[in-house]
Amino acid sequence: MNSDFRRNPGLRQALHDWWNGLNDQRGDRAQLRRAHNITAVVLTPAYQRVYRRLRAAGWRHAADAPVNDRLAAIVGLLAHVETHGDASLPQAMSARKPGDDRPAVSPLRFQRLLESPDLDALYSGLRRVLPLLQRPASIVALADDLLCWGDDVKKTWAYDYEWPVQKAD
Repeated sequence: MNSDFRRNPGLRQALHDWWNGLNDQRGDRAQLRRAHNITAVVLTPAYQRVYRRLRAAGWRHAADAPVNDRLAAIVGLLAHVETHGDASLPQAMSARKPGDDRPAVSPLRFQRLLESPDLDALYSGLRRVLPLLQRPASIVALADDLLCWGDDVKKTWAYDYEWPVQKAD
């Protein structure tokens, strides 16, 4: 599936504008951050507002389309992102902590994300990982990856993550 965010600049801009506005909409950010799963995200007024905003900007999926769960995951996770950068999410996860040679997200934890059995498990895992990031990730890359989540994205993530070098015994 090609990402609607890559194909539709208006949709991408609406996502950016909404995310940038979260600093002024602290109540919306708090509602979304408290949502422990995708259903909880969908049931918040904050999500419903951004959903309608994105519909007006070009999100063309019917309300009952399964892809809307992916959109809810995107919105819920973006509420946990404080700064926007140019790194892919795996690059941000493998960035080293200052003064430490260990990545922000351990290889084992990263591998567990790749093995998430469903979207809710991935959402839960990413919710816990996002506060650990040392390098800002691209919000559009995060959105695209979640929207297109599957084997191709998993492989791309595996290549983008900077796996630590094994030390010889």
